[in-house]
Amino acid sequence: MQKKVLIISSDNTGHGHKSITESLCEKIGVNSDDVKIHVVDGFSLGGKLLSLIGSSYGPITRTAENLWKIVWKLTAIKASLVNNFIELQIKRNFLQLIEEVEPDVILSVHPNFNGSILNILEKQKITIPFLTLIADLVNIYPLWADRRADYIISPTEEAKEKCLEFGVPEEKIAVLGFPVRSRFFAIDKNLQVAQDQQPPLTCLIMSGGEGVGNMKSIAENMLDNFDCRVKIIAGRNEKLKAELEESLSRYGEKVEIYGFTKNIQDLMFASDIAFTRGSPNVMFEAVASNTPLIITGALPGQEEDNPAFAQKLNLGVVCDDINNIKPIIEDLLKNDGYKLNSIKRSQKAFINDHAAEDILQFILETKKLYYQEETNDEVSLSYN
Repeated sequence: MQKKVLIISSDNTGHGHKSITESLCEKIGVNSDDVKIHVVDGFSLGGKLLSLIGSSYGPITRTAENLWKIVWKLTAIKASLVNNFIELQIKRNFLQLIEEVEPDVILSVHPNFNGSILNILEKQKITIPFLTLIADLVNIYPLWADRRADYIISPTEEAKEKCLEFGVPEEKIAVLGFPVRSRFFAIDKNLQVAQDQQPPLTCLIMSGGEGVGNMKSIAENMLDNFDCRVKIIAGRNEKLKAELEESLSRYGEKVEIYGFTKNIQDLMFASDIAFTRGSPNVMFEAVASNTPLIITGALPGQEEDNPAFAQKLNLGVVCDDINNIKPIIEDLLKNDGYKLNSIKRSQKAFINDHAAEDILQFILETKKLYYQEETNDEVSLSYN
């Protein structure tokens, strides 16, 4: 019998939720005979109002980080209000979706739809296993940790500890790693531990799908102090892309500037170092591609402890001040690139290239934990 999985994701609040969803779907193919995955943008279930809220994420995180920090903290404090508001917005369309899809399992990969959907299922007395897949690493919303969920899949022990602090029973938490799309695990020369790092260096500068951060200053620091080539990904931020093209034109062919790109894995494989903010998705994709990280910032709230997380595990180094780029790079390259090689070894030892497969298998097996007895009239389900 075909198993149906409904995934509640998001298309417009960064690219991480979509990437996580893709990493799961590619393991079986959306048209598998045994498993059918149906993906929906949770914000689209709430009509124009909720879609507008979802699409505001990009502009806010690009231009008003302090405002985002306030929003993050307020919604964390008033989690029940967020749940109730979104419940009202999505209830009608969600119930229609359930009727059409008839899922065996529901997976949410966005915090805004955990409590709201659980509210609906509870009030309508609909018994479908509900799982949450946390898309953050250390700093998580209370919205991620609704104890009513049947299971919460955590990418890290740090996120698990936060769930426990929020009152989630330990037996409901499974630490299975962070799922990364398979194309970032290519067998390539970049996956080999570097020997002698000789110039010119190839440096990738990026800042998540929304294109935030001081990319111009980073590029100038590298180009003025090292024999290097710089590739910059401005993401969806078209204004930033145009500004960078104009301001860095004096460096000629040493600089390449991209907008939103789907072949980011190829740019990572071709790079010796990647400058990025502390976006979980970007960080793990760089680690999977075995590209040492230099983390130059993090979105307030949800990402603020990610740089320290990466540095503690020797997955990269933190650069809090752009003016420190030169000594940081010099330190990585000295002694025949000893520290750079150390980071590459740590990345290879850390990354779980089976995380997406493990998570999907866990989701598909969840239903087995529910069957207690079946009659001709109904199925009685319970959590063990």
